[in-house]
Amino acid sequence: MTETVQPSGVPSRTVFGHPIGLTNLFGVELWERFSFYGMLLILGYYLYYSLDQGGLGLPQATATGIVGAYGGTVYLSTVLGGWLADRVLGMERMVFYGGVVVMLGHLALAVLPGLSGVAVGLVLVALGSGALKANASSLLGTLYAKGDPRADGGFTLFYLGINLGAFVGPLVTGLLQDNIGFHVGFGAAAVGMALGLAQYAAFRRNLGTAGKHAPNPLPASARPKAIGIGIAIVVVLAVVVFTEVVTLAALPRVISVVLVLASIAYFATMLASPKVTDSERTKVRAYIPLFIANAAFWSLFQQIFTVLAVYSDERMNWNIFGWTAPSSWIGSLEPIWIIILSPVFAAMWTRLDRRAPSTPRKFAYGVIGMGVAFLAFLIFAGGTGRSTPAIAVLVILGLFAVSELMLSPIGLSVTTKLAPESFRAQMMALYFFSVGLGTSLSGVLAQFYSVDSEFAYFGVNGLVVIVVGLLLLALTPWISRHMEGVH
Repeated sequence: MTETVQPSGVPSRTVFGHPIGLTNLFGVELWERFSFYGMLLILGYYLYYSLDQGGLGLPQATATGIVGAYGGTVYLSTVLGGWLADRVLGMERMVFYGGVVVMLGHLALAVLPGLSGVAVGLVLVALGSGALKANASSLLGTLYAKGDPRADGGFTLFYLGINLGAFVGPLVTGLLQDNIGFHVGFGAAAVGMALGLAQYAAFRRNLGTAGKHAPNPLPASARPKAIGIGIAIVVVLAVVVFTEVVTLAALPRVISVVLVLASIAYFATMLASPKVTDSERTKVRAYIPLFIANAAFWSLFQQIFTVLAVYSDERMNWNIFGWTAPSSWIGSLEPIWIIILSPVFAAMWTRLDRRAPSTPRKFAYGVIGMGVAFLAFLIFAGGTGRSTPAIAVLVILGLFAVSELMLSPIGLSVTTKLAPESFRAQMMALYFFSVGLGTSLSGVLAQFYSVDSEFAYFGVNGLVVIVVGLLLLALTPWISRHMEGVH
């Protein structure tokens, strides 16, 4: 450990040159991702496997659409977590409370049968994950002073924790689901979140006063109105669910539309707010192209949990020395690369400092790389049965990982740098809106996938996203000027 200057209220102790609070956030996010991805990789199978396989027997396209819509809802709920942190509780407490709700959601999936258990469990996990995700990332940003060149490296290390959890989660839940049953797999996800909460509670002191207080507290006079709006939203959601106004098949399209409208409203609110300075408003405008590119990237990447989960179950050869591995293990392949490459990227960005590509260029390279990775599946398109070697998909997912490291941890970091002071946590929620939009779109796109359409499916999706990346590359000079000094 060494001593270094930190923002006010943050302990000065460091680990490997980074604030010691990073270790606590690294740990809680690791276990939250263990539980989240461990559950998500078996969720689609649970929905579309037949009753005699322990599933619910839904149509496959509906099941993958639900998974995408659910992922979008998780990121949509970050707005609630961000608002509560900014206006009521502060980021630090929202991380803890979010973890508690996540754990309860996994318990509901483990013990409640049928679609009722799915509904209760997914709503709780979505709400809890939304609170934890937005605020853990925002809280990490407060540990670094603005302009601190260590921030990109710190966020990349934080991303390593996310992917350690994402790697182990599907391995554990997949084995349990294959050998014992789906509900035991969901139960393991609950245990993982409980471990994360215990670790976070034990070492909260490492965060000092960071995120302890709401930066823009809600006046007492405004609380009745806020409570009324909250109750109205709950009533509307309950009516939609119980009257089946929105069918399960239409759910991903509805969530996508809601996320687009909510994102527009959020940008408009920040740009019009008197609490946002002219300089901050300029930076918010620069963020808009990054938001769009981020959504395009995740619309392909998140298909690991929709189309590629089906691809793993029906097209991949999982034979390992005579033993067939669980199909859900596809979720652990890409994190292998992240675990290997994250320290390399963290060291690279730290060493390059101002010589590194600008944030818009990193984004553009990541989006283009993601499109190229999708095109790589064309090599095996048109095959029959489980003919695609798992090792080949491992290599392709290496392209996913390099693209992700060019974009995702950098996106988390730049969001904190461009955020208006009065909208720090809510700006992070807006970042997750872009991820959520991409995730829900992955559910929409999944409904067009079939083995017979693999050439068109992988080809068109890959090329469209490459075009988006090239357009972003062309816009990088304009974006960089409007970021006003943020590299």
